[in-house]
Amino acid sequence: MIAKVVAFITRESARGSELLLLAHPYAGNQLPSGTVEENEDPRAAVLREVAEETGLTRVRIEKQIGILDEPLPERMLIVARATRVYARPDATSFDWAEFRRGIWVTRERERDGWTQITYAEPDEFPNARYTTYHITGWVSSDALTAQQRRYLFHLALAGETPDVWTQISDHHTFRLFWSPLAALPPIVPPQNRWVEFALSAL
Repeated sequence: MIAKVVAFITRESARGSELLLLAHPYAGNQLPSGTVEENEDPRAAVLREVAEETGLTRVRIEKQIGILDEPLPERMLIVARATRVYARPDATSFDWAEFRRGIWVTRERERDGWTQITYAEPDEFPNARYTTYHITGWVSSDALTAQQRRYLFHLALAGETPDVWTQISDHHTFRLFWSPLAALPPIVPPQNRWVEFALSAL
């Protein structure tokens, strides 16, 4: 099992209640979200992820909206702990890369306690034209999980921000902007379903 957090950050303005969204340069409009570190409380994790992805530290947790246990699509797995990636199902073979905890990979095949997996980075999501980065290799099967639990939190802004700003996180420059809850722009799947689930609680 790996735990994830999602932040629904709201503020009140002349336009009414607004939700903070993050425009990913290649993947569309998203919510601030991320992976809970090992031995980290989900409430601490959501505040950390918000600070990293938005730069905001003056926010407060209003409430936990809910918990979603989400099945992964067929053949998809999540890296449950950081692991070296081997050329063969053998720890003495060439370990030419490392996968960090929390990334999604595709299962190719299994052998004697090892799983061959692929990580592929598309140029855009969800309408990819080509793959920009690709790794296939073997990892110990116990470094992977097919179970994911997502904690959804409502946070409120406790200070002032611009209407639009940028933040560098995870090697990307994100554009942050406030959108009226009554007129949200398209949000990437599956995050659009999280919004539908949470709207009545905001």
